[in-house]
Amino acid sequence: MIEIPALILALLAGVMLGAIFFGGLWWTIRLGIASRWAAAWFLGSLLLRTGIALGGFYFVSRGDWRKVVACLFGFLIARFSVTMLTRATSSTPCEEGAP
Repeated sequence: MIEIPALILALLAGVMLGAIFFGGLWWTIRLGIASRWAAAWFLGSLLLRTGIALGGFYFVSRGDWRKVVACLFGFLIARFSVTMLTRATSSTPCEEGAP
């Protein structure tokens, strides 16, 4: 029988994995758009972030689907958190006639 502390740890691991994945995506975009080797940045980052996330999910789950669900929920929490934290703070509406 799975215990609540194990699910909480899986949730926290999912938050950490999500923060690494989506924080790394934000960092890659910031560096990649100004880089001469943007394709290499994006491909390398994709492979590294996906490998870390999949490996983390595999390690955390230990074959239990409830831990996978808890980890995925934490991953989604991190997605929304990183999205909110990296959103531009001074967003001004477009002026009339401006694109």
